[in-house]
Amino acid sequence: MAVSFILEATMELQAVLWKEEDMYIIKEVTTGVTTQGRTIEEAFQNLKEALELYLEEFPEIREKSR
Repeated sequence: MAVSFILEATMELQAVLWKEEDMYIIKEVTTGVTTQGRTIEEAFQNLKEALELYLEEFPEIREKSR
């Protein structure tokens, strides 16, 4: 399942979500950041947190999207 979401007011991202056994896996397409959760909501929350950490390391990606 492909989904779009907004991380910040000016940053729209796309992710792919799938289920493996009892976990939902979610991967943001542009950055490749991937995480998981026991529920879809938990997977999304984990992805948002992982992307924030990623963007702290690579702020130029955030700047390009503005």
